[in-house]
Formats: sequence, C-alpha cells, structure tokens
Amino acid sequence: MNSINKNELIDNKQVMHLKEINKRKVAEHNDLISSVAKMDKTPLKMFELAVSAIDTENPPKDNIVYLSKKELFSFFKVDNSNKYSRFRKAIKKMHEQAYFEIRELSGKKCEMKSISPITYAEWNNYNDIVTIEFNHRIMPYLIDLKQNFTQYALSDVVELKSKYSIILYKWLSMSYNQFEYYSSKGGRRDDQIEEYRNPSISMEELRRLTDTTEDYQRFTNFSKKVLDIPLSEINEHTHFNVTYDKIRKGRAIDSIVFHITKKFVADDNSYKQDDPAYLAEKEQKTADQIQLFVDGTQSRYTKILRDKWVLSAEDTTDIPTMAGLQKNVYPLYDELESLRGLNGVKDHISYVADKKEGTTKRNIAKYLKKAIEQYLVTVKIQDKTQDTDIW
Repeated sequence: MNSINKNELIDNKQVMHLKEINKRKVAEHNDLISSVAKMDKTPLKMFELAVSAIDTENPPKDNIVYLSKKELFSFFKVDNSNKYSRFRKAIKKMHEQAYFEIRELSGKKCEMKSISPITYAEWNNYNDIVTIEFNHRIMPYLIDLKQNFTQYALSDVVELKSKYSIILYKWLSMSYNQFEYYSSKGGRRDDQIEEYRNPSISMEELRRLTDTTEDYQRFTNFSKKVLDIPLSEINEHTHFNVTYDKIRKGRAIDSIVFHITKKFVADDNSYKQDDPAYLAEKEQKTADQIQLFVDGTQSRYTKILRDKWVLSAEDTTDIPTMAGLQKNVYPLYDELESLRGLNGVKDHISYVADKKEGTTKRNIAKYLKKAIEQYLVTVKIQDKTQDTDIW
C-alpha cells in the first residue's frame, strides 16, 4: 500500500499506480472493527478502498490519499452509462449519513465516540484522480497499529454485496487472525486458541455490531438477513468457509458460535515458498497432524465413542477432528481411567452420548474436551472428600 503525492501524479501525467486490488490489504484497529458502522454497503466499501491506500509505515501527514476513478468504477462494477451519477451519490451518502459509533472498553469503563470517517472528497473532469481526506479523529484507528489490529485482503471485500457480509467478515477476520497468531507464537492455552477459530458472540452484541437492535425481531428473519445470506457470500467470495451453531438459553437463542476454516490460497504464502525454514515448519506441522490422526483412529477411545454413536464414520475420517481428539481429549480420558478405570471412561462417554444433541462435526472435539474437563473436576473433588472422610 502506498500514499501517493498528487502533484507527482499530475506532473508525470500518470494515474494511480497502487498495487492491484487482489494484492492490497486493509488494516484497522480492533476497536474500529468492533464498532457500529452507521452506513450502508456503498460508503462502507468506499471507506475500505480508501483505507487500503494508506501506507501504515509512512502515513500521510495531511490525512489525504489519492484514488483512481477507473479503480473506483471497477471496484464497484459500475458501467459507463451511470458511473458518474452513482459515484456522486456514493460521495454524498458518505458525507450525509456515514459514521462509526466506536465503543472503547477499559475495565468497567466504557467510552463512546461517533466519528464521520471522511471529511472531504475532490475530483474533476480532466484527470483520473480522486482526493480523499480522512477525519483526523479516525486516523489513530488506521495508522496507530502497534497492537490490537486486524489486517485482511481488500479482494475479499470486493464481491460482498451486503453491509452485514462486510461487518461479519471483518469481525471473523479479527478472531481468526488471533487464532493464527497464537497458534504460531504461543501465549495462549489450546482451548483459548480454539475459541479464536470458533468465536462466540451473544445475540445482544451481534445485534449491536450489525446495527439491528430494532430490526428483524423474529429470529428467522434475522438469521436469513444477517447470518445465512452474508455467510453464503463470505463462503463464496473470501478466504473463509464459515458455519454457525445457535446456542439456546431456555427457548430463546442466546448466542451464536461461528466455526471458521481458511481456504488454501497459494498466493497467500507465495513469498515464503522459497524459505527453507518456512517449508520445514510447514512440513513438520503436517506430519504432526497426520500422526495425531493415525493415533486417534487407532485409539480404543475412538472405538468406544463409535460404539456409543458419539462419533460418526465421517468423523473418524476427518483429520482435524481426530487429531483434536488425540491431542486434547484422549489424554484426559487416560487421566480418568487412572482414577476410575476403563469402565469409568465408558460410563462418562455413555452420559455424554445422551447429552450430545445439537453438536456438529466441526465442534465435537471441543465439546468432548469441555465435558471431560468438567467431569474430572467433579471426580477429583469426590476423591478429595473421600480421603478427608477416611481421616
């Protein structure tokens, strides 16, 4: 990403020469990603395009970036017949209605800010340049990115047709980026890392994030407009495949758990393909995953889980599922067996089988891990109580 000098462009009679859209990145502070975007999809996408023109290592001192009209029309897939009219309407909407409602939390303190992101736009009929000036109050969320920020591909946003698709994509990117970071760098427990790949959000917070507090009061309408259609777009056009589970509290839907997997895109790591250290690390991770999968399929615990219909035949051929069981669940079954014997493990699995309704292949390893962790706590308390009674 580069910030381009307008005079240099005009003097050289050039148009904008930023990286192609499919190589551009957008970086925003997590507080901005978690904010409420009070605008429709067109101003929101224009904002994303403008942000991708910021060089965060050399930010514009005047808060100005330069876009290309040709690029704008291409980005929005506008044909020649109405492109200038639609462009003017988009700029007008940006000034009249667009703002971010940003919530910053610090302990129990909450600070609210409403910021219009773009204060000025200029273009003419004799060159290709569009001048965009950011509000100085939005800039810290775009350039002060030493920590708590998220970067994602601009190309992922291009094809998204819904405001909710863009909002959800950015929020899911924020969570998945943390999964990738802590998986590589450490610093979090395995269950915490998995939560980044399977993020949960309350319905109240999801409605706040999508600005639908007063809209789509029936969940069937909400799920269609805010979840199903947007996730279909995300799955089709971005680097992610996403599913979700509804978590009930009584008869009401209390929260949503998303399950994110990333599609393999060769270009993502093309710059690493000749790095021997990267290739060796990638090969080792693959080998470790496969070994966990093999050990998991051969474990006696897998047979017990199959016999109790906790695992399906499809589960036992899924590498991430079996590797997750072997790494995170079966060691805990070993611990229970040392305390209660193999029959104790079978009794626990029988109990889990009766309570398993509503789980899916994507979260079965996480579900079983949580169940055995909770049960082990109970077992250890019981054993401690018995020891105290003996004395």
